[in-house]
Amino acid sequence: MACCTLPAAPYAFAQEQPAKDPMLLIDQNGFMLRGHLQAGVNGVIEQNLFWNFAGIFAPSTDSNAEWLEGYIKPGLSFTLDAGNSAVIYGKGSLVASGTLGIDAYETGNTGAITLEEGYIGLRAGGDSGPSMDVSVGPREFKAGTGMLLANGGSSGFDRGALKLGPRKAWEMAVLGSIGVDDVKGTAFYLDANEQPDNDSGTKIVGLDLRYDRSAQTFLGATYGHVLESGSPYPKAAPGGIGVPEIIPGAREGLNFINLYGRGNPFDLENENFFLAGDIAYEWNERINMSAWAGRAQIGYTFAEIPWTPTISYTYQTFSGDDPTTSGLERFDPLFYEGSPSAWATGSKSSMVFINSNVNAHQLALSVKPSPLDTVTLRYAHIRANQLASPIQFGQGTRVINAGGEPIPIAGVTNGHLSDDVFIEYSRVLTPNAFLTAGFSVSFPGQGIQSIRPGNVPVWTGGFVNVVVNF
Repeated sequence: MACCTLPAAPYAFAQEQPAKDPMLLIDQNGFMLRGHLQAGVNGVIEQNLFWNFAGIFAPSTDSNAEWLEGYIKPGLSFTLDAGNSAVIYGKGSLVASGTLGIDAYETGNTGAITLEEGYIGLRAGGDSGPSMDVSVGPREFKAGTGMLLANGGSSGFDRGALKLGPRKAWEMAVLGSIGVDDVKGTAFYLDANEQPDNDSGTKIVGLDLRYDRSAQTFLGATYGHVLESGSPYPKAAPGGIGVPEIIPGAREGLNFINLYGRGNPFDLENENFFLAGDIAYEWNERINMSAWAGRAQIGYTFAEIPWTPTISYTYQTFSGDDPTTSGLERFDPLFYEGSPSAWATGSKSSMVFINSNVNAHQLALSVKPSPLDTVTLRYAHIRANQLASPIQFGQGTRVINAGGEPIPIAGVTNGHLSDDVFIEYSRVLTPNAFLTAGFSVSFPGQGIQSIRPGNVPVWTGGFVNVVVNF
């Protein structure tokens, strides 16, 4: 749900004579100490939040919201030459974040200071031979494209900064990798930095194997196993009639495999055109679970045309629980990367639907009026995979009248959930400062309209933020 990313410095800045790094504190005798500073401020306005469902289910809740959020993330990193091509390295950082006003989840005027990174590691080799790298401690880590393992830290609620989402690091990450040429294997142990009052205690081990031909051409596979977790799963009532069953601690014992890749199969040297794909399968014999998800993308950059337009189409789908079977088919998205440019399902709708029991057709058009400016238009058509089955975590459970009898159901009776339109403008102010502004609209589909009586309003919202990164 983060609303901003940090773009790379454009070509115009890259051509300037490199200046002295103002954050470099010490660089002598094989020891380097560098300071880090990231900060952001974001103003948000929302109208008819969640299509004004609060007006039906919680009339005292305000369906409009305005708030200001911000964060600062200072840190220090070091490297020490240990000889024989070995380097000892580490990093420590804190996040101080807060929100003024009441945000979209009825939480505000809150904030917290937490540890972000605090790891130490050893790497050796590289250049023309094999390499190895081991580290332990809180740090960022993403497997593959971020379909399942990316966002190791939780923001918002008592911690503030809901949309900016400054926390990315895992509370504990033990990583060990070996690389040979363009192939790298990484074994991992991860424990997420979740909200203290909603910590699932999820601990994951696994292995990621990846081949990188270039920055935009890669192929890989990730396998993982959940050692322990208290996270529950919802299960559809038989036939979809009734309240969903909540299975406590259902995530524990989950296994998953994710295959991913991106490139141009027709011309390996031309990265203007790309095809990309992800497919994931999850299973847990303990609770008779079998679920799947996938994504296919195609895109092209018109590099020779003014404004360098890039257009792409994405279809992504995540299985939902089939109410006609005794097994559980609900896909668990774990700790996915939820930004609009990554794995969000829609813009506004991604605040309602996690990547479970939904599918989406998504179009994106991006243009660069100048080397410093980027405008991106995104459209998403979002549908439910399974009717009368929990979406997200059982939201929409209600009573309907069937044959004169009141019957509780969950999910939707029509697959069309919403259509989202999102326009975003980004400006590189300096090589270390970035401005982003956006406006989005979500039109409720028949599935959403069937949940509440009367006219369902259009949900709109906008934001403006500035982020600096040194």
